[in-house]
Amino acid sequence: MAHDGTLASEAKHAADAEQEMTLLRAVKLYPKAIFWSALLSSTLIMEGYDLSLLGNLYASKEFNKKFGTYSESAGKHVVSAAWQSGLSNGARAGEILGLLLAGWVSDRYGYRITTIGSLILMIMFIFVLFFAPNIQVLVVGEVLCGIPWGAFQSVSPAYASEVAPVVLRPYLTTFINMCWVIGQFFSAAVNKGSNTRPDEWAYRIPFAVQWVWPIPILVGLVFAPESPWWYIRHGNREAAKSSLLRLTSRNDPNFNVDETIAMIEHTNELEKKIKEGVTYLDCFKGVDLRRTEIVVGVWLVQTLGGQNLMGYFAYFLTQAGMDPSNSFSLSMAQNALGIVGTAGSWFLMSRVGRRTIHFSGFCCQLLILITVGSLSFSQANNSIWAIGAMLIIFTFVYDFTVGPVTYSLVSELSSTRLKAKTIVLARAAYNASNIFVNVMTNYQLSSTAWNWGARTAYFWAGSCLLSTTWVFFRLPEPKGRTYAELDMLFEHRVSARKFAQTKMDPFSQQLDDNTASTSTEKP
Repeated sequence: MAHDGTLASEAKHAADAEQEMTLLRAVKLYPKAIFWSALLSSTLIMEGYDLSLLGNLYASKEFNKKFGTYSESAGKHVVSAAWQSGLSNGARAGEILGLLLAGWVSDRYGYRITTIGSLILMIMFIFVLFFAPNIQVLVVGEVLCGIPWGAFQSVSPAYASEVAPVVLRPYLTTFINMCWVIGQFFSAAVNKGSNTRPDEWAYRIPFAVQWVWPIPILVGLVFAPESPWWYIRHGNREAAKSSLLRLTSRNDPNFNVDETIAMIEHTNELEKKIKEGVTYLDCFKGVDLRRTEIVVGVWLVQTLGGQNLMGYFAYFLTQAGMDPSNSFSLSMAQNALGIVGTAGSWFLMSRVGRRTIHFSGFCCQLLILITVGSLSFSQANNSIWAIGAMLIIFTFVYDFTVGPVTYSLVSELSSTRLKAKTIVLARAAYNASNIFVNVMTNYQLSSTAWNWGARTAYFWAGSCLLSTTWVFFRLPEPKGRTYAELDMLFEHRVSARKFAQTKMDPFSQQLDDNTASTSTEKP
């Protein structure tokens, strides 16, 4: 198909219509896209559940009796810091493998098939966790389960960002964070319910609950449409059009499916002109090197801002002296507030830029971490409750700002042709950094290792300060931009702090004119 001025004209008309679209009209026009994206994103409930589950099980007496060893100094059975790190990092190592596989599989076979295959593997691998006779097999189970979790991490933000217009994009991508928090809430609730059991079901029930999600999601995804962007990248315009029609409502007479397909084609051709390749190596070439650095950085700072303490919340509080039952109750309150925070972030993102939210969130987290560390020196009997309250506030701040906006940023700032692979690289870096974070946290909190208690917060306040500095200088503002506009902003090397003020028209000239475009500062 000849990509001439007519294509550019149709693409511009669709882009203008998309940017002028109100939230209410977008919801009415794309109800099916919202449903399918939410269903696919719900796969992350399982990962949020299990990774939080491990941190909570370390506070379980029966789990420690089964998989730990008796500690003379602690006077009870405990899982050593080394094995805690092995369990947590086993899952992370599996996720890195799953991410790399999913990046290739989703490019070749699509997001839907990749997710369906990963769900089948998930159902199989949960058996290893459930029947694990010792901690060694439990580690193997975590590695295996990490493979489909890694695929879910890669596919969910890519699919959510491609099936909806600009105005819906932040809601669908940040819903992924909501799924994480829902999983963490269920983990705390199940642990609280089973923690008092005097037998092996105290930890087997929490593992078995993981079978609840994959089957209904799997049945639903059999009927899900593929992303129209994926079809365009594979040169199948008719399939892309059919997919877009399945994602939208037929009741809007003003929606022009051909113009929207033209916009997707134009953006794809624009990116092909800027750079031809779609391999992992291309993520580190030319203008995409900066985009990869930013997307990787956004996910790295998410691990270094002290967020790891949320996953170890119940364990953190028990190590600081709180009764396990009370710590699980507070953990449920923490995650419930996290759900409220994520919902609140949708309201915030419709009015405030992503960069502003991200930076402000890190500043608040830094202050809270310093406060928690300082409270550790208090001799008051109720200081542990004050620490618990501050960590709950930390969770709310994180899920109101940094947590959800991260998913919006990584899906918007990567190019559409390299989106799956850029997200894979970023999430793999995230998981690799989490290996370091988990080892440090386990040794910092374990009574058989460094036993820092609440003073651990000081260490993460330092890494949070470094993260805040990076965000200020390197993170651009993508709010309200089409993918074509973002392509041109990166192509013209606009600095991160000027993204919001710079005006771009990627449709002003034909693609064969070297993708030239004018850029001016907004008055």
